[in-house]
Amino acid sequence: MSARHAAPDSRRPGELLVRLGAVVFAVGLVAAVAAVVPSVLSGDSAPLGPVVAAGSLLPLGLAIALVGLLRSARTARRAARRSSNRT
Repeated sequence: MSARHAAPDSRRPGELLVRLGAVVFAVGLVAAVAAVVPSVLSGDSAPLGPVVAAGSLLPLGLAIALVGLLRSARTARRAARRSSNRT
């Protein structure tokens, strides 16, 4: 059974972290656009709120997603080791 057709309760470890990281990163990306567009259009300096949000949410989202990927890869490697030891 492929991952797309897996039952909702059979999620792999780290999948939730990857999704959460993608959402946090997307929010940071929207904040970055919200900080840059007014600066470009008006010539004024960027508003502080979106700049701070973009500066913190982009790397935070990336870090969360990477932790999820590492957790998923570690679990897959352990499962492969267990299956190779049984044969």
